[in-house]
Amino acid sequence: MLDSHARTVYTPDHEAFRQTVRSWLQKEAVPHVERWEANGIVDKDIWQKGGEIGMLCPTVPEEYGGLGLDFGYNAVIDEEVSYAGTPLGFSLQSDIVVNYLVSYGSEEQKREWLPKMVSGEVVTAIAMTEPGTGSDLQGIRTTARKDGNHYVINGSKTYITNGQNADLILVCAKTDTEVQPAWKGVSIILVEANREGFKRGRNLDKIGQDAADTSELFFEDVRVPMTNCLGEEGKGFIYLMSELPQERLSIAVGTQASAQRAFDDTVAFVKDRKAFGKPVFDFQNTRFTLADLKSKLQVGWAHLDWALARHLRRELTPEEGAAAKLWHTELQWEVMDKCLQLHGGAGYMNEYPIARMWRGARVSRIYGGTNEIMKELIGRKL
Repeated sequence: MLDSHARTVYTPDHEAFRQTVRSWLQKEAVPHVERWEANGIVDKDIWQKGGEIGMLCPTVPEEYGGLGLDFGYNAVIDEEVSYAGTPLGFSLQSDIVVNYLVSYGSEEQKREWLPKMVSGEVVTAIAMTEPGTGSDLQGIRTTARKDGNHYVINGSKTYITNGQNADLILVCAKTDTEVQPAWKGVSIILVEANREGFKRGRNLDKIGQDAADTSELFFEDVRVPMTNCLGEEGKGFIYLMSELPQERLSIAVGTQASAQRAFDDTVAFVKDRKAFGKPVFDFQNTRFTLADLKSKLQVGWAHLDWALARHLRRELTPEEGAAAKLWHTELQWEVMDKCLQLHGGAGYMNEYPIARMWRGARVSRIYGGTNEIMKELIGRKL
């Protein structure tokens, strides 16, 4: 169980909500993880079950069917989902996609989509990355050409989280291929999954996070009305940049919690496992390794509360968000790798949770912008 008694950022209401989330995960998600991993996808009906207890998009205003809560509730969900080791794609919808609709959507778009996102009736994805374009979003090649009062979308996307389950995709596309600088031509277009010409590709075979559907998406002359443009045409890149601090903070929250789970499991394992007639925990190397990790996790939780508090006051800067993503994902990897080592041969066996956690952690330093890009962003402001 994740110990939150010393946290400074949460209120009693946050902690009461945590207990609800924790109980729900143990009942509705944890028992199904192995099956989801084997199937390569989470059951879609879990979304509506989560929506019923407020686990989806809690920050959405009440007038659009939400609870009108602060991001602290999102963070509680992210921590508990990650600590429980459940491969739910809720954070993408709640921490990232919904903000675009709330901040930039038309009144019609908000009333159409937000209540369904809150309830889990609609699963969303955001399609940025392309086969030849990763962190550099100015280089995207997917186009949205005007044709009367419609856009005609052509292109492909890859590594799209929730790609197989998504009912609505926010597609980053070039509505102007001539304008310079290139970022001024990027727009975000809402594409319903039932549109003619839209196709899902493979559910991609990954190193880890096997149950998280990660897909290729294809757009071949997909026609959508121009009213499906999110916000102003040509402002998509600006919108994306403005929402990145929260996306990267969300990643930091999840990675810190998963690192704590790996540590807690390892402490229990080495106290039980014996070598040379005594518990592995009794060896000085084991205790020193764990003491070092414990100290770094302690620092991590303190920093996370600081970052969350700043974000709740709307003070977290893009560079601070990048630094949080950088530091906590690097910490996660250090914890995972050293904890796997302390498991010995058992750590290399997929039947042990540490193996799955270790594999799943590798992508954290890649998605949300690679850690090399995080360093570049921080360095520019020195």
